[in-house]
Formats: sequence, structure tokens, C-alpha cells
Amino acid sequence: MLKIGIIGAGKVGTALSVLLSRKGYKVASVYSRSQSSAEKLAAAVKGCRVAYSYQDAADAAELIFITTPDSAIAGVVSSIKWHAGHSVIHCSGADSTDILEPARQSGAMVGGFHPLQTFAGIKEAIENLPGSTFALETEEPLLTTLKKMAEDLGGQWITLKAQDKVAYHTAAVFASNYLVTLVKMATDLWKTFSIPTDQATKALLPLMRGTLHNIETIGIPNCLTGPIARGDNGTVSKHLQDLHEKAPALLFPYKELGLQTIPVALAKGTINVKQASELELILTKK
Repeated sequence: MLKIGIIGAGKVGTALSVLLSRKGYKVASVYSRSQSSAEKLAAAVKGCRVAYSYQDAADAAELIFITTPDSAIAGVVSSIKWHAGHSVIHCSGADSTDILEPARQSGAMVGGFHPLQTFAGIKEAIENLPGSTFALETEEPLLTTLKKMAEDLGGQWITLKAQDKVAYHTAAVFASNYLVTLVKMATDLWKTFSIPTDQATKALLPLMRGTLHNIETIGIPNCLTGPIARGDNGTVSKHLQDLHEKAPALLFPYKELGLQTIPVALAKGTINVKQASELELILTKK
């Protein structure tokens, strides 16, 4: 049975270890700069022992996941003596396998295995990981191993080239991190009519869930609704005036997002070129 080693006992490393173990994989060793984190992970995974150095974790395994922060990956890789028979995998979304070059030069196989998911905490990571898409960057025969691993975790996989990674990760930031920012902007507006953030969030979540459901079932661009989808110049103008008076810091993002939304409405076919031009004029007016 393939022995897996984990270097980095944070949210990603712990979630992968727990879920892979549940699927019958042998997670043999874990090392973390925080010994308490490594001990917690080892206690949660049957047969896993705490390693006491990077090298110790690597020597106890054939496939080693480096699940440290991205900035630490290169330092970890360069500090270990690798050899043929090792497979070295990082879980960075933005970095290519180029940062694993010392391992490759020593005869190891290298790869990227990035779960396209948000990890707010260890419990949430374990709950959210199944069903996710995994971005793979590697060559055969390791590619087949990682494809099966993604499928065993209940997910799907895509393959990326080194030059694809940054754009892929930027897209994830738009879809996940900036969604949080958009909700914060929306709840800040509710404060202008004296509704606190927690109540505003509770009220907006069903709207957001409905939007996500429509994206999933109807798809883009047909799921688009709202004033730009309708070519409703009057409402857009009212929004801009109200933002100018109550939340001027939100004017710029509103305008920019509106301009990005016009082509979606055109593609949906609910506005024509003339209406699109009128909306663009309103949104670019100083």
C-alpha cells in the first residue's frame, strides 16, 4: 500500500489526511513546525505517527504532500534529500511544480494537487472537500495516481500546465474571496438604514443561495437578473445617486461591476446594443 507523508498539519493537510485515511489510504507520517498540530493530526488518523523533521516525514513515505503555506514550500523542498521512488506533491493554487525542482533533480516525481475549495477551519475543510474539483499538474504515472485520489475524495479533476496556475488561482479569488468582500459591501449598505451586519447577512443569504442555484441550473448568462439585465437606466441612476450620498466608497466598485455585467446582459439577449451603450454612459459618467 502506498505510504503517504504530510508536511504541514494545517487545515489542508489535516483535511486531506483524515479524508484519505477514511478512503483506505495509508497516511504514515506527519511533520509540522507546531508539534501540537502534528499530534492532533496523528491522533485523528489511524496508523499515522508524528515525524520530528522534514526528512523523517519524507523517509517514512513514498508520496509526500507539502501542505505548508505557499511561501514555505521552496524552503521545505530544498531541505530534504529526495530520491527516485519519492513523489512530491504541493497543494498551492498559484505556484507551478517549478518550485519542486530540487526534488525533480534528485529523481523524484513531482506534482501539484490543489483543492478548489475554501478552508475557513479544519472542521469546515473536512466537510467541504468532498465534491470539490482538484487542479492537477504533473506527468504520468503520477497523474493517474492523483486522478484516482481526487475521485476517491468524491471530487472531480482538471489538468493544468505551469503557465495556467496563476490565472486559475486568480479566478478562485474572484469566485470565493471577493464574494466575501461583496457581501461585506452589501451589509455595510444595510447599516445605512440601521440593520446590523448579522441580521443583514441572514437576510441576504437566501438571495445568494438562489443566485448560486440559478448559476448551477440555468447557467451564465441566462441566470442574470436585476436592473442591468433589464436595461433599467432609471434604477441604475438611482443607485449611483444614493451611493454618492450614503456610501461614496462603493461608487467605484458598483460602476466597475456594472460595466462587467453589461456584456452578460447582451449575451442573455435581454438588452440591445443601444441599451448597453446607454448603461455604459451612465456608469462611466463622472
